Order: sequence, then C-alpha cells, then structure tokens
Amino acid sequence: MGIWSNQSSMDGFILLGIFSHSQTDLVLFSAVMVVFTVALCGNVLLIFLIYIDPQFHTPMYFFLSQLSFMDLMLVWNIVPKMAVNFLSGRKSISFVGCGIQIGFFVSLVGSEGLLLGLMAYDRYVAISHPLHYPILMSQRVCLKIAGSSWAFGILDGVIQMGAAMSFPYCGSRDVDHFFCEVPALLKLVCADTSLFETLLFACCVFMLLLPFSIIVASYARILGAVLHMHSAHAQKKALATCSSHLTAVSFFYGAAMFIYLRPKRYRAPSHDKVVSVFYTVLTPMLNPLIYSLRNREVKGALRRSLTHCSTGT
Repeated sequence: MGIWSNQSSMDGFILLGIFSHSQTDLVLFSAVMVVFTVALCGNVLLIFLIYIDPQFHTPMYFFLSQLSFMDLMLVWNIVPKMAVNFLSGRKSISFVGCGIQIGFFVSLVGSEGLLLGLMAYDRYVAISHPLHYPILMSQRVCLKIAGSSWAFGILDGVIQMGAAMSFPYCGSRDVDHFFCEVPALLKLVCADTSLFETLLFACCVFMLLLPFSIIVASYARILGAVLHMHSAHAQKKALATCSSHLTAVSFFYGAAMFIYLRPKRYRAPSHDKVVSVFYTVLTPMLNPLIYSLRNREVKGALRRSLTHCSTGT
C-alpha cells in the first residue's frame, strides 16, 4: 500500500491518444466505436448462444466462451476510457486508474494467448484421438485448462502492474499511447529500468512462445493425422474445424509478436499505437465473427434463436 499511497499524490498521467480532432481522425474514431460496438454485441451473443444451447456444451465451445469473455473484458478495459478522453478533451488518467488498466490488460492478453495455445491441443485430441476425446478432454480437464490460462495471465498482470507502479515518475507525465501500457510508461521513469525491461522482454517471450510452440506442435500432429486419412471428406472436415482457430491465432499472435518481440531500436510509438488498436479492438470483434460465420452450428443456433424470439414461443 505504501507504493500506491506515495504515488497517488501525483496528478496521474496524460494519455496523448491516437486521434486528433481532424476530419479524418473523426471518421477513424467513429469506425473504432462501430468496431467496439460490434465486438461487444458479437461476444455477448456468442456467450449467450453457447450457454443456452445444449449442443454447444462441449470442450471446444467452452473454451470459445472463455475466449469471448476475455475479449469482452479487454475492449471494455480500453475503449470506454479512450472514447471519454477523446470526446471530453481531457486526456488524463489517475495513477491508480493507470495501474488498474495495466493489470487488466496484461492479465487478459496473457490469458488469451495461453488459452489459444491450449485450444490447439483440444483440436489435436479431437482429430487424432476421437475415440478417447471424451476422456482426455473431460469437464475436469477443461476447467483445469481454462483455470491455468486465467491464473498465469492474472499472475503476469499483477507482477507487471506492481513493478510498473513502484517506479518513481518525474518530469513529463505524457504517455504516448491511448491506454496505459508498461513499455510506454517506462519512458517516463526517472530511474534505471534496464533490468526490468530485460525481465519484461523475457516474460513476453515466455508468454508468447510457449503457447505458440504448443500451437505449432499440435498442428504438426494434426497435419500428420489428416494426411493419413483415406477419405477426402474426412480430411476437409478435419481442416475446417481448425481453420477458425488458425485464423484467430494468426491475428492475435501476429500483432502481439510485432509489438513485444521487436528489438527496441525498431520500435516507434506511432506503429505501436496502430497495431495495438488491431489486437485490443479489432481482434475481439473478429473472433466471434470468425467462429460464427465459418461455423454452421453457430449460424443454425442463431437462426433458431431469432426464430424463437420472433414467434415468441
């Protein structure tokens, strides 16, 4: 508590944001708000469908509901504050508010990355060991997988939040970003952060490359199993079940690796802000669309729900 009480006497920070009040940026801001609305509605709807429809009470859709919940919290953590600052012209955020935003952001991104990796293992078991799938992916195993994703993500978030908020800040309070992110905040620290930055980079490598290696290994096994299938229809069906997950993985890991695994000398705040919009706002919108538009079961459940609502029966 001493850290928070000592630092809370500060006025907080100024988030410089990503948009100015030019005509072009007003259009871009409106587009981001549309994407934000679609992300909220899409993820809420997907969670609702998975909860009410018994055919979705399977491991894959359980993990998908967890992914949607993470995306929902992620956009809600970032976009409302950005919108309020832009519309009001006041770009400030309190010291405590900045710490909370860091904690939620790191926790959710870390949890989502791990969950995407473990979802690849679920697809591997479903395709390579279909007869043992109910045993290997029992309810208990699924809860452990989801729980471990949340636990490691939250632990990472708490550690980074505590470390970032313990540094002394002096001089400029301008954060060259549209939300509180640790690398942007470290530029304002009036102390040597080289050791922490090295540890932070190592943590990012671990949190990204560990699940990514699980994904690569799982899909290598899946590809081997598919190539040994004698039926072209079975091959097509197996690959179709993986295509949505692979698309989501490509969007998430492509953006995250660009942000966190680049050498420091190649980083530019303008690039980081644009890519951050991609995986904090755009990806949470795309995930429910990817998993619904490319999934006959989800589209069928949505049609049934709409029909049920329209007929009132």
